[in-house]
Amino acid sequence: MASLSNLIGMSEFKFKRFTVVNERSAMKVNTDGVLLGASMTIAPTSRRMLDVGTGTGTIALMAAQRMADSVTCPILKIDAIDIDEASAAEAAQNFDNSPWAELMSASHASLKEYDASLDPEVRYDHIFSNPPYFEDSLQAPDQRRNDSRHTSTGLSYRELLEFAKVRLSSDGHISIVLPSDAENGLTRYARMCGLYLFRIMRIRTVPRKMPSRIVAEFSFRRCDNPSEELLTIQNEGRYTQEYLALTRDFYLFA
Repeated sequence: MASLSNLIGMSEFKFKRFTVVNERSAMKVNTDGVLLGASMTIAPTSRRMLDVGTGTGTIALMAAQRMADSVTCPILKIDAIDIDEASAAEAAQNFDNSPWAELMSASHASLKEYDASLDPEVRYDHIFSNPPYFEDSLQAPDQRRNDSRHTSTGLSYRELLEFAKVRLSSDGHISIVLPSDAENGLTRYARMCGLYLFRIMRIRTVPRKMPSRIVAEFSFRRCDNPSEELLTIQNEGRYTQEYLALTRDFYLFA
């Protein structure tokens, strides 16, 4: 997947309408997260959202911007959690410095701990996550980076789907970005949880390559013909028009 190479060594990343401190979080601003934030379905009826494994808080901030641009009703709350304490603190700082500070909160907790802390009646209209996904690869020396990218920490798509089965509102949905080779296992486990794929975007870096990422979205409503899209990020060394259009409201260069 194409990376945001200009982030290397940077402590801040400036988007058009907010700035992300990118220093202490175990997982920095990255292309996968931006793709999820820009492309996931934002329902106009969503009033409470949860970002699981928030890192710097970028995806939650993108969701807040999109909601602010499309909905006049001020009733909106975005919660965010991260198992890494420094990441949760940095996300909270980024939320506080954003135009939507009063709508956003970040907590240091695993998904299991957070679930246990919630009132039994709490439901979310939208859950989204850029979760760990390296199940079998060698782990890096940096344990915090391992925790943000490896499913051995406990935050797998299975745990996300099981949480969504209980905590999604009846009309809610969950959006996840994962490597393409996880598609079959993800959709199969979602069905076991009573969740059905209604949209999938397959993402490839260049036209000659197969897709390497997916953004997959599920709800409780049965869908026989999910929406399928293909996004190409670059062609002949330049960002494609479709990628620039998708990220135009966020990236300074788009």
